[in-house]
Amino acid sequence: MRNYKEHLIGCEVTLKEALARLDFLAADAILFVLDKDQKLLGSLTDGDVRRGLLRGASIGDKVWRFIQPNPKSIHKARYSLHEIIDLRKKNFKILPVVNDEGFIINVINFRFLKSYLPVDALVMAGGRGSRLRPLTDQTPKPLLKVGEKAIIDHNIDRLRSFGIDDFYISVRYLGEQLEEHFAERNLKEIGLEFIWENEPLGTLGAVSLIENFKHNYVLITNSDILTTMDYERFFLDFIDKDADMSVVTIPYDVKIPYAVMETRQGEVVAFKEKPTYTYYSNAGIYLVKREILDRVPVNTFYNSTDLMEDLIEGGGKLISYPIREYWLDIGKHDDFQKANFDVKNLDL
Repeated sequence: MRNYKEHLIGCEVTLKEALARLDFLAADAILFVLDKDQKLLGSLTDGDVRRGLLRGASIGDKVWRFIQPNPKSIHKARYSLHEIIDLRKKNFKILPVVNDEGFIINVINFRFLKSYLPVDALVMAGGRGSRLRPLTDQTPKPLLKVGEKAIIDHNIDRLRSFGIDDFYISVRYLGEQLEEHFAERNLKEIGLEFIWENEPLGTLGAVSLIENFKHNYVLITNSDILTTMDYERFFLDFIDKDADMSVVTIPYDVKIPYAVMETRQGEVVAFKEKPTYTYYSNAGIYLVKREILDRVPVNTFYNSTDLMEDLIEGGGKLISYPIREYWLDIGKHDDFQKANFDVKNLDL
């Protein structure tokens, strides 16, 4: 994935300089031209340059004479996923992201991204990983390698592929190693903040320590999950159902080898021959409206199940999102071995 600044160029540079930059960008050949205040002024492509030369321009002329004004852009704090999908359908592949002041803060490229979700992500990475000892005696579980990458990198990179670029990572046990790991990765194109838990805060308590969410929706995930989940479908389901909180769930089919009788006050009213019942278990991935997180008590042990019960009792809308893609919770040694075997054939 490119550094987005490779697409930015000043309005006073020459057409020759712009051509050299477009040639460097190759398949991604579009430039976003900045005015003297470094704000988005227009866009420039090979076609714009050709048309300018045909009109008699010189390669020594300034690029501002040939730009397309008012190019399509995405406002960081005010865009919807349906807007992104519409732009994608219209074959817009490379788009600048601007802030309230009109400065470009990112450039998204659908050659590399599956989507651009308006979501903050909190990755829970503070657990001890006791069931994986001795592997976790000196290394935090999120940094154990699955294939060529740490478990947490599989999660972060999967979320990044759906355009999420605002991250919080809650840490406690051996958290310094996680800080060092991401310092080495040097992911300048995303926002990344570490949330330290002085005491264990459960599966959701760390949310209360975050004050500056960028979006109206927050995705919360355990860091020890390996999944090929489609996060765009997850988000669309959440929006379409106007939920307050959605829980990714794992369907489990239980087959009964006998006929099951349904009774009412001792009287048999029906029976099913060898039925299969489907139950749903918590997969450790949640999507929540930001304002719902105000219910989480500050710096207090609090689990995701506590918020679910609060929503049910308080009349909020809690929904289940059954996952059909690959999902594995790497909790035990057998899971870790399976993950290292499975990852060879997964599209991550």
